[in-house]
Amino acid sequence: MRLDKYLKISRIIKRRTVANEACDAGRIEVNGKIARASYGVKIGDKITVNLGQSSRTFEVLEINEHALKEDAKNMYKEI
Repeated sequence: MRLDKYLKISRIIKRRTVANEACDAGRIEVNGKIARASYGVKIGDKITVNLGQSSRTFEVLEINEHALKEDAKNMYKEI
C-alpha cells in the first residue's frame, strides 16, 4: 500500500492530499529516510511524521485496505 494512502486509512493524517503534500515536502520519514508518497509500506516499518513543532513516530502493525475508525488504531503503535 502507498504511504500516503496508509497515513489516511490509519487516520494518522486526516486527508490523503495532506499526506501527499507532507511527503513531497520531506516531512515524512520511513526507517530514518525521507520517503515519497509512493513508498510501499510494509509491516514493521517505522514512520516518523514531522508536522508543525511536533514529531511523532509510529510502527506499522497491520495493513488494511479499509478500516473503521475503531479499527484504525490497531494498524499502528505509537513509539
